[in-house]
Amino acid sequence: MATAPERTADLYPTRGTTEVMTPRQDPVVWSQPGTEGPFQPAELSDFERDGFFAIGELLTAEEVAVYRAELDRLVNDPAMRADDRSIVEPKSQEIRSVFEVHKISEVFAKLVSDPRVVGRARQILGSDVYVHQSRINVKPGFGASGFYWHSDFETWHAEDGLPNMRTVSVSIALTENYDTNGGLMIMPGSHRHFLGCSGETPRDNYKKSLQMQDAGTPSDEALTKLADAHGIKLFTGKAGSATWFDCNCMHGSGDNITPYPRSNVFIVFNSVENTAVEPFAAPVPRPEYIGARDFTPVK
Repeated sequence: MATAPERTADLYPTRGTTEVMTPRQDPVVWSQPGTEGPFQPAELSDFERDGFFAIGELLTAEEVAVYRAELDRLVNDPAMRADDRSIVEPKSQEIRSVFEVHKISEVFAKLVSDPRVVGRARQILGSDVYVHQSRINVKPGFGASGFYWHSDFETWHAEDGLPNMRTVSVSIALTENYDTNGGLMIMPGSHRHFLGCSGETPRDNYKKSLQMQDAGTPSDEALTKLADAHGIKLFTGKAGSATWFDCNCMHGSGDNITPYPRSNVFIVFNSVENTAVEPFAAPVPRPEYIGARDFTPVK
């Protein structure tokens, strides 16, 4: 008689009656010391300590022009606006994000498989990787709203079913990131502890959270303690710069009320040894274009 599969252990409880702080149970850098790759050993050490590493020029100006043109094509395509994979800004009704861009666009598919990109993901995660999520984010000037403080892993664990912290993101700037136009902010070292949030996850929570996050949002008290302990780092840089950051970094970005747009492409790589199971704190998994169930390694 067949037995039911054993439930994957939940190392990071969240979405309960109270907030819970859990020490990280997983490595930050999974590869063995001396593993070859684009990162130098000292850079990997900085990533392990801080939870992030910024690169001043990942893409050349010529490459940026190609990816920026593709971003503009997608956000101005009426068919793309009607696609479920597009998220529309509540106030302006302009496209805020387009998900699964590596499947929609051959141009962004090539970026995902670029050795400068996927090679760093393999080096951090110590294995082959697949794309858990990809998207372009658009923050036009004069009022585009920000993304409130959160840990990506909290959502990916609770709603997508990723068991372990073996996931890394890269945000590649396609416009200049000033200190005034809603750039990425991270609390250095915050990846060392997991903040489990309070409150149950509503069914189809993603429909609301992709515009304005509610479930999975830390309390003001918890954020104040984390900021006091770790500080806040704001990332600036020219188009073509990139920031790699661990899945459990507490991060966010402010509104953009300047005239200067901020657009980026965002790619999430997950280890093929950390594939999604049933959600740990949600009724059903989110759609595949937000949390992939295709675990094919990036070649």
